[in-house]
Amino acid sequence: MKIWKRFGIFALLGLLMSWMISCGGNPSGSGQGPTSGKQEIEFWTMQLQPQFTDYFQTLIATFEKQNPEVKVRWLDVPWAAMESKILTSVAANTAPDVVNLNPGFASELAARNAWLTLDEKVSPAEKQAYLPNIWKASTIGGKTFGLPWYLTARVAIYNRELFKQAGVNQPPATYRELAQVAKQIKDKTGKYAFFATVVPEDSGEVLESFVQMGVDLLDPNGKAAFNTPKGKAVFQYWTDLYKTGLLPREALTQGHRQAIELYQAGETAILASGPEFLNSIAKNAPTIAQVSTSAPQITGETGKKNVAVMNLVIPKSTKHPDAALKFALFVTNNENQLTFAKAANVLPSTVKALQDSYFTKQPANASPVDQARAVSASQMKNAEVLVPAVKDIKLLQKLIYTNLQAAMLDQKTVDQAITDAAQAWDQRS
Repeated sequence: MKIWKRFGIFALLGLLMSWMISCGGNPSGSGQGPTSGKQEIEFWTMQLQPQFTDYFQTLIATFEKQNPEVKVRWLDVPWAAMESKILTSVAANTAPDVVNLNPGFASELAARNAWLTLDEKVSPAEKQAYLPNIWKASTIGGKTFGLPWYLTARVAIYNRELFKQAGVNQPPATYRELAQVAKQIKDKTGKYAFFATVVPEDSGEVLESFVQMGVDLLDPNGKAAFNTPKGKAVFQYWTDLYKTGLLPREALTQGHRQAIELYQAGETAILASGPEFLNSIAKNAPTIAQVSTSAPQITGETGKKNVAVMNLVIPKSTKHPDAALKFALFVTNNENQLTFAKAANVLPSTVKALQDSYFTKQPANASPVDQARAVSASQMKNAEVLVPAVKDIKLLQKLIYTNLQAAMLDQKTVDQAITDAAQAWDQRS
């Protein structure tokens, strides 16, 4: 199941939002049903049909039975279409009442006051049901714009056979250890320890590594904060790995999909990915799956772990804010999150659901997926969204990655590369 972060292109956002402000009414949006007299709310999810159709139909039927005055219309939107579709609907004042997004994308519109602010609408008891670090992922400028829903946290899937051949006794826990293991594996087997991409439009794993290694990306005023000794050390770390041949050359041209392909081919020893990819490995590379085990994700001196969050937001234009919030709270309550997490092989964002034995204990005949799920869940106490939800965050990734590439290719010194990245960010229009 695809759950990784996806962001769109916002070149037309200012124009669209101006249109939203100037438009009035919601002629084609949700409202009273034509004959029932019920409050009708529209709920959008991202690419959850047909796998979870039965789940959502049951969920909605239960909610409607408990709230007979409300009718819920569910629309599932493909991943590729969601960003443009929600941008257009928000701008035209025809947005759904509850929509499933990720914090990074949602924050782009939150900064422009598109979503209902929830701080005064969600009670302290309701807020405390969610994991505190995860709740923060849907806040910007001290205001809450969404409810946390389901989560995934990377694990380090590693090839026991390659480790054995290289004489590596245990998987690396930190980036410092990873560099040592990478050299040992390359020297003994000729294979790579891992693959990480610095393609600007792809995975944010390298950007997240800055935070894990103790670097603040931005200061409280939104200015670049990474041009520091620690920031330079991270630039140097990735540059050295590439220059010494411990990082595949495709790191500059291929995305995270290449990491999966290399691991399945037995060409890398470690894959940083979600537990759900173990099913794909078992299907596509059964011999590799047989020697694969999961360990906690690799981090830096901070001990911070990445988590990817999906949330529910409520457009400010909704005609039924109370009904929309009631439904969003229902979708994300302990019981429903636990049911969905089990069905989708994801993690819940509520404290009680995460404490269920399904996540804390492994059966005697635990499968690799069972093991990975337990490892993934155990990371939640140190997990957070590492990259801040701020405007133009994808531009920040692009500036850092392109300058990091230049350092890797000896087109710039590390000092010049990090300075150029910081100046470009601060001088952006």
